[in-house]
Amino acid sequence: MENQKKREPKGSALIPFIIFVGVYLGTGIALDLQGVDSAFYQLPTPIAAFVGIIAAFIMFRGTLEEKLSTFMKGCGDENIMTMCMIYLFAGAFTEVSKEMGGIDAAVNMGMSVIPPEFLAAGAFVISAFIAVSTGTSVGTIVAVTPITIGLAQAGGLNVYLVVGATIGGAMFGDNLSMISDTTIAATRTQGCEMKDKFRANFLIALPPAVLTTVLLLIFARPETVPPVQEYPVDFIRILPYLFVLIAALAGMNVFAVLIGGILFSGAIGLAYGSFGMLGLAQNIYNGFTGMFEIFLLSMVTGGLGTMVTEAGGLDWILMKVSRVIRGRRSAEAGISAMVALTDFATANNTVAIIISAPVARDLSRKYGVDPKRSASLLDIFSCVVQGIIPYGAQVLYACALLKDLRSPFQVVGCCWYSYLLMISAIVSILFFRAPKKDLTIEERAREEFADDEISDP
Repeated sequence: MENQKKREPKGSALIPFIIFVGVYLGTGIALDLQGVDSAFYQLPTPIAAFVGIIAAFIMFRGTLEEKLSTFMKGCGDENIMTMCMIYLFAGAFTEVSKEMGGIDAAVNMGMSVIPPEFLAAGAFVISAFIAVSTGTSVGTIVAVTPITIGLAQAGGLNVYLVVGATIGGAMFGDNLSMISDTTIAATRTQGCEMKDKFRANFLIALPPAVLTTVLLLIFARPETVPPVQEYPVDFIRILPYLFVLIAALAGMNVFAVLIGGILFSGAIGLAYGSFGMLGLAQNIYNGFTGMFEIFLLSMVTGGLGTMVTEAGGLDWILMKVSRVIRGRRSAEAGISAMVALTDFATANNTVAIIISAPVARDLSRKYGVDPKRSASLLDIFSCVVQGIIPYGAQVLYACALLKDLRSPFQVVGCCWYSYLLMISAIVSILFFRAPKKDLTIEERAREEFADDEISDP
């Protein structure tokens, strides 16, 4: 703690971090102007981070051994490594469940239950369920969108509205899923339990989800009802998803939940002949390798973040922010704006959370924001932005399936849920009152002062 007090706040310490974001963003913009597909995903984010790390080693004072020690300490931080291990197990569960037919079974069950005349609302609900179960919005969009587009075209429905509903449902599920990388990053960096963050998140996300469904039922009825199609339903293959959701909500250790889910999905896959024992092992490993980029990025940004912090960068941000933030509400608004702007810059909600997390954690501690509340806001506002930016993976994947699309903004304008979620979150910041028993005397006095400032024009 004494070392922390002696640190001198320095804005220049943020330059390596700015270089990291600038290289990533600049490359994406340059490639996009050249017409390259998925321009913002051509440069692997860990490579951009390494450019910033090299800058930090050149700029910061100290011997090479001292700087290397600081970097390694950040890479090996317990919270960072725990988060990385959870990524691996979540990837394995998702891969094994997909290979044993879980995603197809979930889509088929949803399409067999939802009446064709309620297709748009059904696309939202189905996408939400699959994304909650699998923890991936992109995977959900890839699985569901081709089916819903075909049905929308057959029924004379606005295809862009159906695609927007699919994206919205996927972002709803990704935001709430226990195995989503955004949930893992938000909860581990803010120091709260997944089930607690889920409950805080759910209260904000449910009203816009219900309103979106109602609006789609009213305004998205097809001109003609498409013919009813037969979709084979296999409830057994969906059970691992339900197990993971229920076990996580019940408070079971996240590693136990994910290992149990992998074994459950593996047993079903073996019983159905989807793969053998060797195939199961390969699927688990493929799930691990599928998380390699986010694993590596989390680790190296942890190291870079520690170097920037030790050089006084974080203290400089907090010093500047403290001049604007007067209490809990403005701290929550600051956290939300910070992660939203970061996602605009990086086009990756998980990366945005990882980058914003250290400052969000310090603001939460200083101004009495509950960790689960901070984690919830990080996840919500990163997902809001990710669901509406035309260069994000979710919108790009969906637009790639539309042949006559003139502009991705035709789809972005139909992502009703993301806009309603943003409104719901802003309302919660303005009117949510933290339980006074959770605050220290100092925090309570600070919040009461801030409330007086807000109410007294």
